[in-house]
Amino acid sequence: MKIKILIPVYNDWQSTFKLIDEINGLSIDPKFQISIIIVNDASNHDRPNNEKDYENFQSLKIINMKINQGHARCIATGLKYIYQKEEFDFIIPMDGDGEDRPEEIKEFLNKIDESNGRAIIGQRVKRSEGLIFKICYQMHKLITLTFTGKSIRFGNYTCLPKTIVEKMINEKATWNSFSGSLTKLEKDLLPIPSSRGPRYFGPSKMSFFNLLKHSLSIISVFRKTVLIRSALFIIIYILIIKSNASVITAIPLVLLLIMIYSISSLALRENMDEFDKALSNINDIEKVK
Repeated sequence: MKIKILIPVYNDWQSTFKLIDEINGLSIDPKFQISIIIVNDASNHDRPNNEKDYENFQSLKIINMKINQGHARCIATGLKYIYQKEEFDFIIPMDGDGEDRPEEIKEFLNKIDESNGRAIIGQRVKRSEGLIFKICYQMHKLITLTFTGKSIRFGNYTCLPKTIVEKMINEKATWNSFSGSLTKLEKDLLPIPSSRGPRYFGPSKMSFFNLLKHSLSIISVFRKTVLIRSALFIIIYILIIKSNASVITAIPLVLLLIMIYSISSLALRENMDEFDKALSNINDIEKVK
């Protein structure tokens, strides 16, 4: 069975190669043929020389992009490339910084026989970040649930069969939000418990602003539901405050309208024409093994 592990990277080569070393050191059933595909999102830091053999991989390729696209589009490009250019049965997208723990790959593989065509998701049960980030993350989940009615407790760390990869590369939402797109496409997902690990090196790149943008990107996938819920809230809220209307009572409405505008702007990123042409942004492909 052919498994492709898809890793997006922007500058963080030290972490990425540490991750690859750890994957190579896993004791994996030989029936699974593991290949690594790194999508280099136009990094501007030099990649260190790496002449290791990686005896447990069938292949290791680095796809170098011409221009930086961002994390979600980097993964979307990788999915499209693998689907169109590689032979595979499953794809495991994962971050290269250590927060997606490599030892959980074995848990994904162990679930394949019972997955029956379903996507296997790493459902987050524990995080390693500090208290402030954990609070912000809970706010992110609450905002997403409030606006969409969806409790999304996973990121891109998943195991996708070929049939679902085909759906995702033909869904424009994938170009903007991986987890939002998968939730939209698939109602029956098979979870495994996933604990976020500490970063190998350096601080997290997920600032409060980036987390808010991430949340709004997911919400934008379900914008019809958002508009309906927002309209109902506005009507009910106006009926409640109409006898005590003031600048202060208008603040929630203003904030809601700002959020709706932000969601609508992010929804414009769902560009199927750009997604269809994603592979034209590839500069070259290096075969490390």
